[in-house]
Amino acid sequence: MNLNDELIEKMFSIPLFRNYTSDMRNEALAKLQYGLYEYPKGEIIIRQGETCRYVHILLQGKLNVDVLDLSGNEIRVETIRAPRTFGTPHVFSEKNVFPATFTVVEDLILMRVTSESFFALMSNTPLLLRNFLCVSANCNKCTMARLRVLTYRSIRTRFISYLFDRLTEASNTVKLEHNQEQLAEYLGVTRPALAKEIRKLIDEGYIRFNCRDEVIIIRRQALLQML
Repeated sequence: MNLNDELIEKMFSIPLFRNYTSDMRNEALAKLQYGLYEYPKGEIIIRQGETCRYVHILLQGKLNVDVLDLSGNEIRVETIRAPRTFGTPHVFSEKNVFPATFTVVEDLILMRVTSESFFALMSNTPLLLRNFLCVSANCNKCTMARLRVLTYRSIRTRFISYLFDRLTEASNTVKLEHNQEQLAEYLGVTRPALAKEIRKLIDEGYIRFNCRDEVIIIRRQALLQML
């Protein structure tokens, strides 16, 4: 398939190419060596432990990201939605393997850019290097936060940990990044079980919702003591 205007706009909307000028876009399209691939719902496109040889740019669709722990349990790390890159920190790492399995949730279009052509372009483009380092740092930060949540055993403590990861000292308000279905996936629990636990926390006076995506922490210290 061809990289049409719509896909080009999606490509350059991601943080990896933030603040790119028209000339920089043209240079990237001319110098990057890439392939475009279509995958149907349900297909596994990358398995945990496979070598990461490309910069992956999800242009359309959605992927589930799952990790097998030491006990063989499958843990949902996140669901990623286009447009965005994924696996970015691993492409140039010494042990450049994927730490998770990626499964198609919605039919997708994926761009794979060769690491060699990307490195060559990045070496001569300070803005791309800066963006790459920022994306990599944010990926690592999100992964650590996600794994920290999963160390808690109960739904209640996972949800509380999620809230405190997004809470600042100066505020008792948390703006939720996920709807309830996405949040249940993020926490590795079912949606009904999460909804029931959230309702308990509200009824017990620990939190309240200001609107659908904004949580007010009422008993901050009491919640901290549960962790």
